[in-house]
Amino acid sequence: MRRILLTICCFSLFHCLVAQTANKDIALIRSLRVASNEAIAKHDINKMSGFWLDDMVLVRGNSTHLTGKDTIVAAWKKLFSENPKVLYVRTPTQIVVSKNDTLAWETGTWKAFNSYSKGGNYSAMWKKTDNTWKILAELFVSLF
Repeated sequence: MRRILLTICCFSLFHCLVAQTANKDIALIRSLRVASNEAIAKHDINKMSGFWLDDMVLVRGNSTHLTGKDTIVAAWKKLFSENPKVLYVRTPTQIVVSKNDTLAWETGTWKAFNSYSKGGNYSAMWKKTDNTWKILAELFVSLF
């Protein structure tokens, strides 16, 4: 009986520790999204690209897609030079961290100002490398 109770206690403790780690990662990803939104508002491409992995994939709201950090940086530079008032804000509604603590799924809504679209839905795939969360892929769908 003691072994069963000890096993249950150990399992419960392990489950609590895993849940705490996931909650910390979720809070961290939310804060990274806030910082990313701030970088976009300031048109700070260097800070924006600091959230991305080198092989990031971006599917934009108009259904075009870009691959690679350098390509995506060039597209943002062009957009900001052509439309200096453009602004995008992403608001997560759900973030799920994988059980192995290396991937996360973020989904939510995005709003656009001074753009061809007013916004829609988005999803992002985050990857933890060297204990740091970075975006591997983002998908935006223009709905408004």
